[in-house]
Amino acid sequence: MKYLPISNILFTNNRKNFVSRTKPDSIAIFHANDEFPKNGDQTFIFKQNADFFYLTGIDQEQSVLILYPDCPNPLYKEVLFLRQTNEYIAVWEGHKYTKEEARKVSGIENIQWLDEFDNILHTIINYANNIYINTNENDRYSHSVPYRDLRMFEQLRLKYPLHHYERSAVILRDLRAVKSDIEVELTQKASSITRDAFIRVLKFIKPGVTEYEIEAEITHEFLRSRATGHAYSPIIASGPNANVLHYVDNNQICRDGDVALFDFGAEYANYNADMTRSVPVNGRFTKRQREVYDAVLRVMRAATGLIQAGTALTDYHQEVGKIMTSELIGLKLLDQHDVEKQDAKMPLYKKYFMHGTSHHLGLDVHDFANRYKPFEVGNILTCEPGIYIPQEGLGIRLENDILITQGGNVDLMAGIPIEAAHIEEIMNS
Repeated sequence: MKYLPISNILFTNNRKNFVSRTKPDSIAIFHANDEFPKNGDQTFIFKQNADFFYLTGIDQEQSVLILYPDCPNPLYKEVLFLRQTNEYIAVWEGHKYTKEEARKVSGIENIQWLDEFDNILHTIINYANNIYINTNENDRYSHSVPYRDLRMFEQLRLKYPLHHYERSAVILRDLRAVKSDIEVELTQKASSITRDAFIRVLKFIKPGVTEYEIEAEITHEFLRSRATGHAYSPIIASGPNANVLHYVDNNQICRDGDVALFDFGAEYANYNADMTRSVPVNGRFTKRQREVYDAVLRVMRAATGLIQAGTALTDYHQEVGKIMTSELIGLKLLDQHDVEKQDAKMPLYKKYFMHGTSHHLGLDVHDFANRYKPFEVGNILTCEPGIYIPQEGLGIRLENDILITQGGNVDLMAGIPIEAAHIEEIMNS
């Protein structure tokens, strides 16, 4: 791993919080992610299952965690199983965790090799009444390929059909949404790396530069700063490309007079940043571009003020919609009389601002959380309003990451330039 070691207090506390919410006489089983085939004899770069990492800190394939707090044999209250290395693996794949390294990373004392998993599980599972299985219940996800946890569940159900099966996701959905101090620090680190990449891009972009050259500058800055890489496929969308919300081709030339929309973030220690900025390719906004830019920034600041503990997501989005509507009227994109007659279920502002304003952020960019639960202290949410005007070849989006605290909220990206004048100053320095 490129990132620096993380205190295992994070993972120890996460396990304690999880088992405190399980039913008595329960065993929970968590698997590392699959290694996905890429082509021929290749696999994609391994990405750890977020829930598994949350509970262990282990960033390695073919790993399994058992949590059984009421186990009659105290040795097996927590057990971590790892792939045992050998000379062949060491030569072809490199270093794998030793047992001692895994203890230090995870805080788990009982480390076993993976070939002991079936035997150990069978000796203890029949003393449990409930088996907690981890499934991907992120409501943005729909699977077509059965992943490891699902496949293992099918095997368990055949072998142990009379146990009661429970969902770990119900517990993790609440736990993962509330970030600890260590998680906030890791997210802040990802944000700081993202800031450095953005400053670098501001000094690099000019008419004639290609979108992929900008992406390369960002990637260079991420990797030299110990980031794993991009939190998601970066969007480098110049001119009319900015009106494609998930534009990732990044293959066009940035032209004089256009605005380029950058949506990117660093991943550090599996925690993610998510930032969007819109900048003039030639270093100066036109009058119209500046009007739209400032309107989006006003919406962003007003929306940020609404991100407070106790706010419901649906109410929040409705309120932001009203703020955006007012700005669109000011830009002469909407007419006040038309707005007064609009269908409340299909508000007119969505023609120019068709996506949500905020989502939870953490180990997943669209982090696992309950969208029907009011915001609470410890949540990190994005704030990303935008105005998209295809007929003008202009799309403006701005995005920062906001932490809710007892005293209000904290902008984790407050140090990243966002004022139009500040951006122009850097670009022309």
